[in-house]
Amino acid sequence: MPDALRKFKATIFQALAHPTRIAILETLRGGELPVSIIIERLMLEPANASQHFAVLRAKHIVTRRKAGSQVYYSVRDPLILEVLDIMRRYFQVHLEESLSLLKEAEREETERILMTTVCT
Repeated sequence: MPDALRKFKATIFQALAHPTRIAILETLRGGELPVSIIIERLMLEPANASQHFAVLRAKHIVTRRKAGSQVYYSVRDPLILEVLDIMRRYFQVHLEESLSLLKEAEREETERILMTTVCT
């Protein structure tokens, strides 16, 4: 894989590396919204939201449109939402694996306790 492509991927993942930025993108899943609604839905401080929007804009993940005094944001390319969906599926698979291992460990521990109790 060319180094330039790896760097591109890394910069996108860096931009996504904050839960608030992911929440912003998930909020925009339904389409363009004014900043005020995004801030309200996510209960963000305006200054904090501004910093996150700046990162997303700098990486061309969101687009901004101004209409009068309102600023609107939208996801530039819906493919980024597919990336988030894939990460959700990845998380679910690994969560299911972890839960399965935990249940197995609990079953083994219960059996060990029962065997210890029966033997004493």
